[in-house]
Amino acid sequence: MKIEIRPYANDDWDAIARIHDAARLDELRDSAGVEAFLTLAQTAEQEGLFDGQLWVAEADGSVAAFVALDDDEVTWLYVDPQRYRQGIGRALLRHALAAAGPRVEVTVLDGNPAAEALYASEGFVVTETRTGALVGNEAFTATGHIMHRDTTTAPTSVTG
Repeated sequence: MKIEIRPYANDDWDAIARIHDAARLDELRDSAGVEAFLTLAQTAEQEGLFDGQLWVAEADGSVAAFVALDDDEVTWLYVDPQRYRQGIGRALLRHALAAAGPRVEVTVLDGNPAAEALYASEGFVVTETRTGALVGNEAFTATGHIMHRDTTTAPTSVTG
């Protein structure tokens, strides 16, 4: 499979809306609940989808995922559920990290162990856990793990 990452274009809207709407249901299922679901069309503007940099990943010629980075925070990362576990999300995350500063933040909803594992495998650690209003649909409560990846400090090594 060939993955190509490129900047978002207006023609990508239908594809990323479809991807978000399918994957967001998976994300909410074991966290805030699917009752909290709102479409990308309902949330993109108020949640700042276009505030920073936005890229899409094409796999075998069709849009399969997207990621947004704003002020060194990964604010959106969604993969088409039919394309889970194919390395597309990881490729997009690495692309965003290459464009970010040395300290990057992401919030992962509690109940989304696949996302938490992806970020942890790329060097993110949970630095705080908060419970409060669900961003984008404040009528619902959710718990989020704030994770950071900091490349400004070298890992300590034990020799001897």
